[in-house]
Order: sequence, then structure tokens, then C-alpha cells
Amino acid sequence: MEVAMTIHELNHVAIYVSDVKRSSEFYGEVLQLQSLPRPAFNFPGAWFRLGTGQELHLIGNRGDPFSENHRNNHFALRVDDIDAWERHLKSVGAQFAPKKQRPDGAWQVFLRDPDGHAVELFTPPG
Repeated sequence: MEVAMTIHELNHVAIYVSDVKRSSEFYGEVLQLQSLPRPAFNFPGAWFRLGTGQELHLIGNRGDPFSENHRNNHFALRVDDIDAWERHLKSVGAQFAPKKQRPDGAWQVFLRDPDGHAVELFTPPG
């Protein structure tokens, strides 16, 4: 008898960062994510809320060499007003690519965190 197995949600995205303080400032101030309490792991890190039920986990130096990730890897955050985000990113001096429209009508803005991780801000089609 097979047991039905279900994946309920994407719970969190974890990325390695070279400087937890610098990356925390980026995600907290530039992307305005809410910080979350983090268990007392034996390595540095920080957690942030992504939407209603997902999280971003920053993982600091664990002794492994830090290597660049593939330039096309990214995670996307759905936003309500892409124009307001462009104005905000300009006001805080963030480097980002100007918004562009996907073939399905969605609008996208791409930026990089201090370690070069790509982040997409987007509004859905329609």
C-alpha cells in the first residue's frame, strides 16, 4: 500500500554569505525584510521573513571556502508596486537592472546582494 506524500510549501531559502552583518543590512534595509529570531547555532547567521510563511536564512562562515554561485541562480520575491520598489532602490543607492517586462506581462527588477546572489522583484502578469 502506497502512502500519499505531500509537499506543503517552500519553507525557506538558505544562502551562504561572507559577512552576515553586511548581508543582514542589505536584506533588512534595502529589501526591507523583517528579521526573525534564530536558534543558537554554532555558526553565524540571520533569518528573515519572506511573505507570510517563508523565510530567508543567511548562513555565515562555517569554515568552508566561499565560492561564487552560478550567475543565473536567483530567488524571486513577488511585490505589489514595482515602480515604488525602483524608486526605493534608487533612494538607497542599490545597484539594479531597470525593470523589464516578461513575455507574459509580468514586470521584473533584478539586483544582487553584497555576495552577488541575484534577487528578482516581480509583479505577476495582468
